Amino acid sequence: MTDTPFLPRVAVVTGGARGIGLAIGQWFLAHGYQVALLDNDHATLDAAVAELALPDRVLGVHCDVSDEAQVAAAAKTVAGRFGRVDALVNNAGVAVFKRIADTSFADWRSVMGTNLDGAFLCTQAFSPSMVEAGRGAVVNVASISGLRASTLRVAYGTSKAALIHLTKQYAVELGNAGVRVNVIAPGPVETEMAKLVHSVAIRSDYVDAIPLGRYGSVEEMANAVGFLCSDAASFINGQVIAVDGGFDAAGVGLPTLRRGAATAQADHA
Repeated sequence: MTDTPFLPRVAVVTGGARGIGLAIGQWFLAHGYQVALLDNDHATLDAAVAELALPDRVLGVHCDVSDEAQVAAAAKTVAGRFGRVDALVNNAGVAVFKRIADTSFADWRSVMGTNLDGAFLCTQAFSPSMVEAGRGAVVNVASISGLRASTLRVAYGTSKAALIHLTKQYAVELGNAGVRVNVIAPGPVETEMAKLVHSVAIRSDYVDAIPLGRYGSVEEMANAVGFLCSDAASFINGQVIAVDGGFDAAGVGLPTLRRGAATAQADHA
């Protein structure tokens, strides 16, 4: 009887050209995976793949995850290159920040198409490989906006709340086949997009509202996703983890009172 050669695990990351998605791809590479990065921004994806400079382990696939045909083609491409999938991270997302009265149906459908339909289509396309193997992990990237409502997020927040419930639906069914499905809900994260759209006043508000007093990093998001995909999380299924520095836990707590409590604790230390 001959030994079966070791086959590296394979991870698929959507929205993998930049920010959180690229950091997740780098986490998988650092842990020995082969990685397929999917993104609809051709130029940025090609640049990211070139920068990683690991042609034997990294595959860039141009794909709009809201398009069923493109997702099916991407799944075929990944299968042809790597032959299997062990982890899927549905990270691709778009946002439209408008007041409800100003949000058009086209805006609504654009957000739902990527944030919700995309996760559904990709999980449908890539999970059969995991089901056949009897193991694997799917992690969806939602948002703190899926856990707590806020202004200008009628489409974005609703899509992320729906993604959290979609995660639980998949966890119940795919769990029977040994495939775990979980979701993270990032709070404010230091990304290039955040730097562009978060004014000084908005950043100050967030920092005041987050008990840890800062934005998260893309590496911290990647670490959470990586953990959920790892064997260390082998009994975690159907869960939403807020990776937000305590933002969700703080609820409507007043920053001034929290700072006062922190001062009092320091005085008693």
